[in-house]
Amino acid sequence: MSRSVNHVASRARRKKILNRTKGYFGKRKNVWTVAKNTWEKGQQYAYRDRKDKKRAFRSLWITRINAGVREYGLSYSAFMGMLGKKGIALNRKALADLAMNNPMAFKAIVDLVKK
Repeated sequence: MSRSVNHVASRARRKKILNRTKGYFGKRKNVWTVAKNTWEKGQQYAYRDRKDKKRAFRSLWITRINAGVREYGLSYSAFMGMLGKKGIALNRKALADLAMNNPMAFKAIVDLVKK
């Protein structure tokens, strides 16, 4: 009795990966084992870097807020502590945007916190 293999399914599985690796350089786009390994590693990087992106943006926002409040004689940590005590619920993204794009509104927030 001959061996039964489901060539349709295995071919489709390989084709799916090879379609996803279009545009890769050299053997990474057309050799099955190399393409599969490259694609899987890319998925690991994508998963990891979605977390890193959040971390990097938070760091950027903190840097921008710190630069904005230094002009008014405060540090970032002191400013954030005062914000919490005053009950002002603005997130770091919004504060950083105000510090960069709307300095007058940011100054009003700093003045409100300093009182």
